[in-house]
Amino acid sequence: MPATDRKIRIAPSLLAADFARLGEEVRAIEAAGADWLHLDIMDGHFVPNISFGPGLVKALRKHCALPFDVHLMIAPVDPYLAAFAEAGADLISLHPEAGPHLHRSLQTIRALGKKAGVVLNPATPVAAVEPVLDLCDLVLVMSVNPGFGGQSFIRSQLAKIAALRAMIDRSGREIALQVDGGVTAETARDCVAAGADVLVAGTAVFGAREYGAAIRALRAGPAGED
Repeated sequence: MPATDRKIRIAPSLLAADFARLGEEVRAIEAAGADWLHLDIMDGHFVPNISFGPGLVKALRKHCALPFDVHLMIAPVDPYLAAFAEAGADLISLHPEAGPHLHRSLQTIRALGKKAGVVLNPATPVAAVEPVLDLCDLVLVMSVNPGFGGQSFIRSQLAKIAALRAMIDRSGREIALQVDGGVTAETARDCVAAGADVLVAGTAVFGAREYGAAIRALRAGPAGED
């Protein structure tokens, strides 16, 4: 599908929000036109940072009607899937490296009534997702090494986005192709041109003076037209 025909969804990353007023922040990005809320869960083991757990996800659920896009950067991941499902996640994504049986983990997420996603780190090949594509509602390409916000976009990941777009199109399935890491109005256009249709942005939204304008700039197409 040509980039201009795809609906581009914006998922601001809570990691860049003001943690002293999270309820207000999520209400603000919803009012500003965000499509999803992206929640990065980090354990200080799988990635070198710690963020928050299911308790905070549950607390935020009453403040925001957006789909909760929960990215689990924890290992082992399987013992926590039910807790995040119960906390209010709509979509749960995990890394192939975070557990011994990716296929079983994705089955578990679906059995919990949630959408399932696979996350590819910069060094994780496209082939890692191919055997489980039939269980995926989303594939997330990390365009930085996970763990911290504010990193620079790794441009080599554009080829991975394009390869995944071709794989998804061949499958004939409705699978979102998401990009996270160093996403700005400029890099967003390259990601969309390569085939992405969901853009995660932290600083580019929560660091902006006006959230709505930032979201509109990210959603603009490859040529800059909204």
